[in-house]
Amino acid sequence: MRSRYDSPDLTPPWKRSTPAPEVPADPDLVVEEVSTGFCGAVIGCEAGTVTLEDRFGKHRVFPLDPRGFLLEGVVVTLVRPSAAAAGRSPGARSRTASGSVAVPGARARVARAGRIYVEGRHDAELVERVWGDDLRIEGVVVEYLEGIDDLPAIVAEFSPGPDARLGVLVDHLVPGSKESRIAASVTDPYVLVTGHPFIDVWEAVKPSSLAIPAWPTVPRGRDWKTGVCEALGWPENTGAAWQHILSRVRSYKDLEPELLGRVEELIDFVTVD
Repeated sequence: MRSRYDSPDLTPPWKRSTPAPEVPADPDLVVEEVSTGFCGAVIGCEAGTVTLEDRFGKHRVFPLDPRGFLLEGVVVTLVRPSAAAAGRSPGARSRTASGSVAVPGARARVARAGRIYVEGRHDAELVERVWGDDLRIEGVVVEYLEGIDDLPAIVAEFSPGPDARLGVLVDHLVPGSKESRIAASVTDPYVLVTGHPFIDVWEAVKPSSLAIPAWPTVPRGRDWKTGVCEALGWPENTGAAWQHILSRVRSYKDLEPELLGRVEELIDFVTVD
């Protein structure tokens, strides 16, 4: 006797014998590889393989197997693109600075009640530089605080709730720090306090993007930004130094993963419906 579990409807779509449509692996096409769940945009296609890049810049190479990919939930077979499509330059890819697929002509969403708070103006400008397009589509407003010493009172004044979630990005959030103690004092389920380990958000920019070997070590008790400018031979004008740093940030690839993951986490948290 046939079992009800023998029904072809219970077979994963990519294992069924029905033909799958062939789709050219054109640059910027976003697909999901069926066996691993890896989702990314096509950045290269050669004989028998395709290279995908996810939004965090991770690359994976997969064989062009029949029925090996999902395109908007539909099983497809990727094939080599036409010569014209394959010749497109990487700069022509429709990606936002955060690595998300761009949505041409998309209008900004009406601002949500939820917010993301960051510690200072530089943090806010960096988040805007990389995630600005995403934030406008999601309707998320970023506001900056002058430090987080009064964070519990700020959270209470905000009055977070299911339809008004609050995300807070904290500098130098490491075990034993003042920042970690303040963050631990906020226990509201509709607030997410997270952060990066860097002394200042400047450090979240990769040294290679600034053509410096590394961020200098500044002695304890010395103003960190002023010490950085001095060590690097920059004029001791921290405002001008920051504008120089920000000008070198063109996309998520110029930032350290420790910041990328935390900002993505906050955006996901405050946009939960």
